[in-house]
Amino acid sequence: MAMNKTFGSMLIIAGTTIGAGMLALPLASAGLGFGTATLIMVGLWLLMTYTALLMLELHQHAEQTATLNSLAYKLLGRKGQSLASFAVAFLMYSLCAAYIAGGGDQLNDKLTHWAGLSVTPQFSALLFTVIIATIVAVGTHSVDIVNRILFSLKLIALVVMLTLMIPNVDGQHLVSMPVEKGLVISALPVIFTSFGFHGSIPSIVRYVGLDMRALRKIMIVGSSMPLIIYIFWQLASQGSMSQSALMASGNLGSFIATLSQVLHNPMISKSVSIFADLALATSFLGVSLGLFDFISDSFKRDAHKHGRIHTALITFVPPLAFALFYPQGFIMALGFAAIALVILAIFLPVAMVRVQRKTFSEHQQNYQVFGGTAALIVAVGFGIVIISAQLLQMAGLIPAIG
Repeated sequence: MAMNKTFGSMLIIAGTTIGAGMLALPLASAGLGFGTATLIMVGLWLLMTYTALLMLELHQHAEQTATLNSLAYKLLGRKGQSLASFAVAFLMYSLCAAYIAGGGDQLNDKLTHWAGLSVTPQFSALLFTVIIATIVAVGTHSVDIVNRILFSLKLIALVVMLTLMIPNVDGQHLVSMPVEKGLVISALPVIFTSFGFHGSIPSIVRYVGLDMRALRKIMIVGSSMPLIIYIFWQLASQGSMSQSALMASGNLGSFIATLSQVLHNPMISKSVSIFADLALATSFLGVSLGLFDFISDSFKRDAHKHGRIHTALITFVPPLAFALFYPQGFIMALGFAAIALVILAIFLPVAMVRVQRKTFSEHQQNYQVFGGTAALIVAVGFGIVIISAQLLQMAGLIPAIG
């Protein structure tokens, strides 16, 4: 049973990480070249895996049901708790609204063109939300089961997609160098957010228990799967299209269309569309599960039927309303998502670990992440660079991407 939970939790981590944002990676890194983009991805994967392990170090001295909110209050006080609450709420609500908007559109397309039904986009968004909310409200075990099925289907779609693309890879496309130095900095926030899964860590700890060996394995293996898949995806996409063609594809739609034209295969767009559907669903499940448990802890809701229904309403109604009535404003707000993720996944874990290490001596800790103070400083430095990159890009001081 323990091994079963370990495997399922790895898939939750991987499924949360590998979302529809993966499809934007070739656009975000189009001006970098395959080699440079791969080095950046490996570096950011190391950073995010390191801070995930810091979160485990924190959980070993907390209750099994602890969330980032309660951990921040325990170690950083009311101000730290407020910062954590803001970062978690802003990031997760933003992501949930994005998944509702994207998933609703995808579902509407399928209901209209595949099933021949005449439904409004608003109804499709509502239906998509109700389906995911029901799964999450039932509990982590239901998310685990559904996620395993969707993740398996997503892997099949990914294999089909890559199988169609990789035979068309041109080695000359893979040796391209960055066209502008500023693009290396500009790409950091988008690539960074594609490795974000930290909001789901408390839910995983609650599900698996305080087995540090199993949790460490879950974090490392679960985060490694997206890295491997991202590298193959970059190899297939950047190797199939020239750097200029990639940079000319300003959005996902034109990217998919150009890809189909270049490869002379309409199956490409269909496989990418199916993969996008599954990626949205698995990411939405993982992110909303983390938000659900965060809301439950913040509002002290019980785990019984009525308490879970109230928690589900607080979790899903705000992003649904935002996605339905103000999608343009949300798209603008997504530019700040990387900043919230830096706070959530880097600054807060580092600050809390420093406090905890002062409270408990090394021999009192069953598990302590490698690197000591020097590694903590390096992690904070990377966080500052990522935030600066986002702000400079929004200010128009460095090239925009995507």
